[in-house]
Amino acid sequence: MRLESYLAQCGSRWDERTGAVSMPIYQTATFRHPGLGQSTGYDYTRTANPTRDVLQDTLARADGGCRGLAFASGMAALDCLGRLFAPGERIVVTEDLYGGTYRLFERLYRPLGIEAVYVDTADTPAVAVALAGGAAALFVESPTNPLLKVADLAALGRLARDHGALFVVDNTFMTPLLQRPLKLGADVTVYSATKYLGGHDDVVAGILVAKDPDLAERLAFFQNAAGAGLAPLDSWLILRGLKTLGVRLARQQASARAVADFLAAHPAVARVHYPGLPEHPGHDRQRTQAAGFGAMVSFELAEPCRAADILAGVRLFLFAESLGGVESLVTLPAVQTHADIDPGTRARLGVTDGLLRLSIGLEDPDDLVADLRAVL
Repeated sequence: MRLESYLAQCGSRWDERTGAVSMPIYQTATFRHPGLGQSTGYDYTRTANPTRDVLQDTLARADGGCRGLAFASGMAALDCLGRLFAPGERIVVTEDLYGGTYRLFERLYRPLGIEAVYVDTADTPAVAVALAGGAAALFVESPTNPLLKVADLAALGRLARDHGALFVVDNTFMTPLLQRPLKLGADVTVYSATKYLGGHDDVVAGILVAKDPDLAERLAFFQNAAGAGLAPLDSWLILRGLKTLGVRLARQQASARAVADFLAAHPAVARVHYPGLPEHPGHDRQRTQAAGFGAMVSFELAEPCRAADILAGVRLFLFAESLGGVESLVTLPAVQTHADIDPGTRARLGVTDGLLRLSIGLEDPDDLVADLRAVL
């Protein structure tokens, strides 16, 4: 069956005893043992919980991996991944990436002796040069946050394999419905499940999906030992969100294209970043390796000084961080999501005070365009 059909019924057939169509929430810390030396398979929720297990299995299948792991946040998932590396090792990282990931690499890993080397991962030859210097891993966002650059994932997968580097792809913007990095050579996919997978801005969660059983076992050990596994209720909320992921993304992508087309033609806009536009440098690459272009749109104002007035003036877009929910959001990355990146680096990358990022929700696209037209 198609992935949309699988996700629409995720957890619906688990409870054979009662026939519950919605996966039950096992809101318990501990489980009763049948007898000494016996277990139902569940002992303590930090280690395993049925609701979390169904979510983890659902996403492993959706991504084409052997095992999924659910965490209390996307950053907790990345922190678990970071435990694979040792002092003295290098990680090649997308230079245009989420500010929280940058903070993790710079403020937590670098003091431990784990070096992040930043490179434009949309430039495959530049990645090859960086990997030639030796690397334990290649960490890629595609499309990137917030400039929506597109990496050639299959080519990077081959490079990582040739250099003996673990290949990790943050697939938050695309989800398994639009892009499946494990099929393109990645070893691990990462998601902030807070975003599209949950889809309703009411739960914080993170996901890792591993392709190799041995690697998955190591990550599962870290998850249990550090205790950052996702709670049962939050696991159920992500399962609920997955059921509507297909219809949400279809509407959000269509609206994103309408918004991007409007912005591209507006004189107050200097540049639009959206892979769905034919003139976007990564358009053809994205069309080849993914089933869609996503619903994130960034644009640069011709007059950056107008950003504050626009943020104050929107009536339908909500001025808020995060993305991927049913509500359309607008963010100024330079002072919100990417504030931890130093100003010089932000300026070099193009994350300026005039760059606004839009997360397109489920509102009528004509209303979204009207809201932007009024403030621009």
